[in-house]
Amino acid sequence: MNKRRVVVTGLGLVTPVGIGVEETWKNIVAGVSGITAITKFDTTNFSSKIAGEVKNFDPLHFLNAKEARRMDTFIQYGLAAGDEAIKDSGFIVNDETAERIGVSIGSGIGGIGLIESTSDVFDDGGQRKVSPFFIPGTIINMISGNLSIMHGLKGPNVAIVTACTTGTHSIGDAARMIEYGDADIMVAGGSEAAITELAVAGFASAKALSSRNDDPATASRPWDMDREGFVIGEGAGVMVLEEYEQAKQRGAKIYCELSGYGMSADAYHITAPSIDGPKRSMMNALKNAALNPDQIQYVNAHGTSTPLGDLNETNAIKETFGSSAYNIAVNSTKSMTGHLLGGAGGIESVFTALAIHHQISPPTINIFNQDPACDLDYVANTAREMNIEAALKNNFGFGGTNGSLVFTKV
Repeated sequence: MNKRRVVVTGLGLVTPVGIGVEETWKNIVAGVSGITAITKFDTTNFSSKIAGEVKNFDPLHFLNAKEARRMDTFIQYGLAAGDEAIKDSGFIVNDETAERIGVSIGSGIGGIGLIESTSDVFDDGGQRKVSPFFIPGTIINMISGNLSIMHGLKGPNVAIVTACTTGTHSIGDAARMIEYGDADIMVAGGSEAAITELAVAGFASAKALSSRNDDPATASRPWDMDREGFVIGEGAGVMVLEEYEQAKQRGAKIYCELSGYGMSADAYHITAPSIDGPKRSMMNALKNAALNPDQIQYVNAHGTSTPLGDLNETNAIKETFGSSAYNIAVNSTKSMTGHLLGGAGGIESVFTALAIHHQISPPTINIFNQDPACDLDYVANTAREMNIEAALKNNFGFGGTNGSLVFTKV
């Protein structure tokens, strides 16, 4: 069976630097930080008091008030990004096409905010005070479920959970469904809304978070000597994937092609990374795309701003690309958005598609004193117009789960 080609025909974003693709991309290219002091709860007794919060989001632009009340924020973000991507793509849903259009939008943690608040309600009033919509308002597949219902999409309906690789795996697996023939169009990505007391406390207790509370905008600094932890972020990124011949036939706007998908496991440690796992993920994606390492011009890296993770990814890139690694523009948009956990692969895959579409690499901001051990070209502090024929996107998650996508210019 010939491999069916998969292209990107729609994009949607809700991020700490903007609502929607236009505002977000403008700020990403300009190097604007979305990291601020946490406003969602009292951080007095927390070691980390900063986050990439979504600003000015109104769910009533996408949902009625009754629906919005019944959904955790991560579902609202995912539906908003999904709705934008669907409208951007312009595909038609009717009796003939509905069964060939599916959804694959995941989350790493899901409805932890609503779980926390409902736990308080239960402690105060017992079972009778718990909403009957509590379960469907918190479980992870309810972005895919609700989006399918809202738009009448009757194809595959799934949700993947692989920690910080969730968005990347959701997009990669969706592409495989199109390649294999299970669908002609998939709406795919990731969402997260975990800036809550328990989530922040958990990551802080693991000493994973930055505590640069006096200067939030410079706290996320991948590959800088003074990086000391990631900054938690929230939001959603969704893209519409479509079989190439169908997209071409209907005159769809094509941002790029999703040419390769690779996965691997470290089989090493629940939180600490290995070089071997990410390397094999990238090599698997290149092999799937039938590209040589020297054919990649741009890498949107996982780049979380942790001392161990950034060095590990740098070394994995060197082992994957050899001498070509020094010719590749490697950037981390987490320097501006923070780390969206399960939403990271969603928004960053959208950024990668936009980088190819506009032929520009976003910057990695906050590189003030580059770590000598991290010696690649990280597009420090200023965006760069450049030729991008092929780009690779990485995400790695707790549990040693890795995912890489290759996007190419059409």
